[in-house]
Amino acid sequence: MPLAYLYARIALKMTNQDLKYWVGFSLIPRIGRVKLSRLESHFGNMEAAWQANPGELSHAGLDKGSVNAIVNGRPKISLEEEMEKLERHGIKAFTCRDEGYPARLKQIYDYPPILYVKGTILPQDEWCLAVVGTRKATVYGRQAAEEIAADLARNKITIVSGLARGIDSIAHRGALEAGGRTIAVFGCGLDIVYPSENASLAQTIADNGALISEFPLGAEPRRENFPLRNRIMSGLSLGVLVVEAGDTSGAMITARLALEQNREVFAVPGSILSPTSRGTNNLIQEGAKLIRDYTDILEELNLRAVAHQIEVKEVIPASDTESLLLKQLSAEPTHIDEVCRSSGLPIATVSSTLAMMELKGMVRQVGTMNYILSREVREVYKVKVD
Repeated sequence: MPLAYLYARIALKMTNQDLKYWVGFSLIPRIGRVKLSRLESHFGNMEAAWQANPGELSHAGLDKGSVNAIVNGRPKISLEEEMEKLERHGIKAFTCRDEGYPARLKQIYDYPPILYVKGTILPQDEWCLAVVGTRKATVYGRQAAEEIAADLARNKITIVSGLARGIDSIAHRGALEAGGRTIAVFGCGLDIVYPSENASLAQTIADNGALISEFPLGAEPRRENFPLRNRIMSGLSLGVLVVEAGDTSGAMITARLALEQNREVFAVPGSILSPTSRGTNNLIQEGAKLIRDYTDILEELNLRAVAHQIEVKEVIPASDTESLLLKQLSAEPTHIDEVCRSSGLPIATVSSTLAMMELKGMVRQVGTMNYILSREVREVYKVKVD
């Protein structure tokens, strides 16, 4: 077994042991991805960072306010109790270093350092689309959201939305009623369902997909949390479909975030006289893809063969090196230099192995030395949340 593979497995085990400290830091305000990265880089692991004194935290590059937040916050947090609460609620936590962390989400600049998940994330959820819109949907908007979400779900596309009233809830239900999968991203802790009338829907989603949040248990659904929630929705997805939205709605924020993250933006056109279609019509005027039905999305994203890929094209890695490299790839192009960095393998090994995997049809080169998965991989990604 290659040493690089062993080192990767050891690093993963260390990360898992560090999990409760990642959870602890998520409970402390002012400590986000950049500061956690500084702590991890300086101390080598989160346990040492958690136990560091104020001088050591300052030396790691944290400002005075962040140091005070950690020093004052730690005594109020019982790490063991937090882990017990997660287990009691059936929630798992994944750090950005874990295999279970969604690969596409990690590609955005401000990816959340930790994700809380209730339900099951499957490999096929990589093919997902965010569907968002107004809370005050018209009959037209409701019908469009439900039909498009259902049709996409029948074609094995996972529907991502925010569990909000209106278009979000309709999209979730459309996917579920079509027998598909859906993911709801929360703007609060997963122990709080917002809005409360969607409690039953949230449980159904957890049973047929996943509930996701970057916020720890107990975090209230504050107004400032929802733009943060929206970046996760778009970051997880291949693109964002806006069904109905006003000029300044949260759905428009999600669309703007999608553009910043280099995701596709789609919009359902509406009447020029309808306030709920002003946002979507503006998006189309600015270059968003006008959507008549689900086939426009499949065509634009080249997703017509997703069902075939999921159900038919399976391949089993022939070696530990292949298995390790497959974990670094997704449906999005990844440069060979990034594969080397993330896998810890030398360029010669990566180059020769990828060439062989391409001959087998496991991966495909797109552009100059950029690779994507060309088949669904069996027993490589094992992400199950009870």
